[in-house]
Amino acid sequence: MSTVTEAIATAGALKRLSDEGVSVWLDDLSRTRITSGNLADLIENRNVVGVTTNPSIFQAAIGSGEGYEEQLSDLAVRGVTVDEAVRMMTTADVRAAADVLRPVYDATGGRDGRVSIEVDPRLAHDTAATVAEARQLAWLVDRPNVMIKIPATRAGLPAITEVIGLGISVNVTLIFSLERYREVMAAYLAGLEEARERGVDLSGIHSVASFFVSRVDAEIDGRLTALGTDEAQALKGRAALANARLAYQAYEEVFASARWTALAGDRANRQRPLWASTGVKDPAYKDTLYVDELVAPGTVNTMPEATLNATADHGEITGDTVTGGYAQAHADLAAVERLGISYDEVVRKLEDEGVAKFEAAWQDLLRAVTKSLDSKGVDA
Repeated sequence: MSTVTEAIATAGALKRLSDEGVSVWLDDLSRTRITSGNLADLIENRNVVGVTTNPSIFQAAIGSGEGYEEQLSDLAVRGVTVDEAVRMMTTADVRAAADVLRPVYDATGGRDGRVSIEVDPRLAHDTAATVAEARQLAWLVDRPNVMIKIPATRAGLPAITEVIGLGISVNVTLIFSLERYREVMAAYLAGLEEARERGVDLSGIHSVASFFVSRVDAEIDGRLTALGTDEAQALKGRAALANARLAYQAYEEVFASARWTALAGDRANRQRPLWASTGVKDPAYKDTLYVDELVAPGTVNTMPEATLNATADHGEITGDTVTGGYAQAHADLAAVERLGISYDEVVRKLEDEGVAKFEAAWQDLLRAVTKSLDSKGVDA
């Protein structure tokens, strides 16, 4: 079978996913992925139309050192701080990836072709610093198809409003709870209203809300296993999908409101739900679970490459698997609560852990870059 024929055959499920209105984004980036042509190949043959990054992804990429040697040498000669070195390397990767994806951005009117870069996770609880960092990252990358990732912490909500109000496109990350998701959508609408007051063209502002999936099952399944009852066992692997489906129900409600209709009249774009953390944590589950079961129009699914390849190979895309499941989703989460597992406590724990994990990855990255700069005889 020729390479072209193989690509067509294996892209079938991904093509069907795209046809159902789900944008396929890759949850990974590295210098070598760009320079080798791999990213361009995924766009051409795997229906990839966007890229997301996070501190853990950059820690793995830059921490390996592969592809960054020349830039590290230049940064060392200049005597930059480790924070500046990391910022220069990460924004260079995002800028290059944005250039690769620019044709997609142009073809979709800015809907896709996006590359996301996250604010320093150490700023997650500081509104003013998050806004300043978002402005700086947008300026450094200097590409219209960049999205700035802001975590959905309590301090992140007003930052989202302010950054959107400045006309900067935002990917809101680390959303676990339905209540917080509604607050994120409200922050986005408030930002659009501020932008409109400033005279900013709303049609140029795009946003996604990254609702995390697999971590919910990992946390709740652990508690169900500890209970050990047949009822608890029967609920394993159901909470994350239920949570995501109810998030989509909330999305439908908010973007059918009078408040949204007024903004839509000024050519505003909906803030699309993005399914994040879609690689399964439990090997007992099908590796495409959080792709096959979260198909709904107007969504994004950002996948690690293993999940992307698994979907291409054996994904089962059978149409909308979200909007018909709201009643069951409510029932599944209610059943979990009846067993004494607090939804509010779980999602609060996951948000705190999510911020802490990204901060730890960032610190690991800073240490790795410090070591590289020091090895070149420069004090970082």
